[in-house]
Amino acid sequence: MTAVIECHGVHHSFTMAGEDFPVLKDISLKIEPGEMVAIMGPSGSGKSTLMNLIGCLMQPKQGQLKILGQATEKLSRGQLAQLRGERIGFVFQQFNLLARTSAQDNVSMPMMYNNTPKAEAQRRALECLELVGLSDKLANHPSQLSGGQQQRVAIARALVNQPAILLADEPTGALDSKTSREIMALFRSLNRQGQTIVIVTHEMEVAEQADRIVSVKDGQLCQGVQL
Repeated sequence: MTAVIECHGVHHSFTMAGEDFPVLKDISLKIEPGEMVAIMGPSGSGKSTLMNLIGCLMQPKQGQLKILGQATEKLSRGQLAQLRGERIGFVFQQFNLLARTSAQDNVSMPMMYNNTPKAEAQRRALECLELVGLSDKLANHPSQLSGGQQQRVAIARALVNQPAILLADEPTGALDSKTSREIMALFRSLNRQGQTIVIVTHEMEVAEQADRIVSVKDGQLCQGVQL
């Protein structure tokens, strides 16, 4: 079975004032279909850059990164955007919901960009909101929802295009402890249904819910932990 994510000798750096600053150094990593993996590391460790590479938001300066068998360094910006839009779902710390838009319309929004008929988009949005336990909040705007409910809407939105990879960046960072546990239980439930999930976090309590922890320190991978 083909890995959904494969990094081989990936290096990345940023250039400022004509000088290169290394961020990732010789990253080799493989994530299989159906895994739930946590990427941990302190601020400045390089974990966010690794997330951006996996999410096809940028390309590595050196080495090879394959997403679903496609070498991203060989893709154009348009092809990267297509891969990102069709095969990767994103969940963020701050939810990023449209304030004056219903939960159902927030969830259906990604399908508007690939010309899905409105009726089909609404139907799939309803299915995803049912999946995250919010079938009774279809018409609610974000201001009418709790933080945990807003994150559930964001997760439903990430799932609506049936992505191969669900990529969550500090998904519990804006939530209290009880709500964080509920959101992680939802991720675990989705994973049991076969969803591949990668969670970027600095919280051990969150990372421990994953099958495997990948630690990043000073731009390099430390030994992963199998739970």
